[in-house]
Amino acid sequence: MYKEFFGLEDIPFTLTPDPRFIVFTPSYNEVLASLYYGLESAKGLIVLTGEVGTGKTTALRWILRRLDSSVLAAYVFNPRLSIDEFYHHVTQLLGIKDWTNKAELLTEMGRVLEARHRRGLRTVLIIDEAHELSDYVLEEIRLLMNFESDNAKHLQIVLTGQPELREKLNQPNLRQLKQRVALRCKMHALPNVEEVERYITERLLIAGSDQPNVFTPGAIDYLFQCSEGIPRQINNLCDNAMLAAYAAGDNIIGRQIIEEVADNLDLLPRRDSLVGKERAMENVPQGRVLTHETRDELWSNQARAAVAEPKPFPAEIPKPNGSPIGNYNGNGNRFSNSDDDLNLEIGEPGGFY
Repeated sequence: MYKEFFGLEDIPFTLTPDPRFIVFTPSYNEVLASLYYGLESAKGLIVLTGEVGTGKTTALRWILRRLDSSVLAAYVFNPRLSIDEFYHHVTQLLGIKDWTNKAELLTEMGRVLEARHRRGLRTVLIIDEAHELSDYVLEEIRLLMNFESDNAKHLQIVLTGQPELREKLNQPNLRQLKQRVALRCKMHALPNVEEVERYITERLLIAGSDQPNVFTPGAIDYLFQCSEGIPRQINNLCDNAMLAAYAAGDNIIGRQIIEEVADNLDLLPRRDSLVGKERAMENVPQGRVLTHETRDELWSNQARAAVAEPKPFPAEIPKPNGSPIGNYNGNGNRFSNSDDDLNLEIGEPGGFY
């Protein structure tokens, strides 16, 4: 509804894991580089964990779209399967059809994987929401890792899930599977206001915005506090805030709108957990194993945030309780609805990339 109002070509903040809107923040770069390294080096079993809404599925879909044509990838997104259902699903994805029992299935799978390996082709099995897998299916996954030669794995498996997956792998009965994990990655929430600001700005740019300074620094700071840096919650807050601003006729979204939206979504931060100043963040090392094409794409996406020169934000005027949101005049200044005097406040420090 608000696309034309804000000059957008697409909806920038959705709850679906759309890889077109991936934002290459330092923490996200680290995870993507680690996943690429694990797949390119044929590490075997890779585990990716992260809290709900941090972007694990988006990262997987971004990688799936960029795998070489020589890679055969099977993506399992429903982990609540029995052993028979799991094998049936995997063999369908890998194109294996001629089997009537588990012995024939494993024999045929071994033949297919070995033939692909001899031709220099990779086979990858990606299982999302792996924390929901039963211990029995996890044990079968361990046995699939036995498809190997003296110096290479014929099948690479990526398990991704919530932090409960790490706890599950620490169970004594799964210690053999845990020892097979060659690479662990952890998806973190956005750690500070700067990365939240960059995340919002880049998604607006990807959606076609010419001037992505829609949210004031005060609004972004409060967004960080309400969302705790979790991308899915940022998307939900921003989408509802833009809808509320469109309904009120405001081109700029201030902290007050975020407060109202967060209250409606039950995302207001607790007083004892409010984030003050941004926490210091250590420099995250950049991955060195990405392909040239992926590095170019990563750098070009990072440069997009600097294309549009942000304009100064109009001052934010506190809104009296129960009164409508104020309006802007042609010069971008907010006027009070109660009198004809011009009330200005000093804008909050901060800026966009």
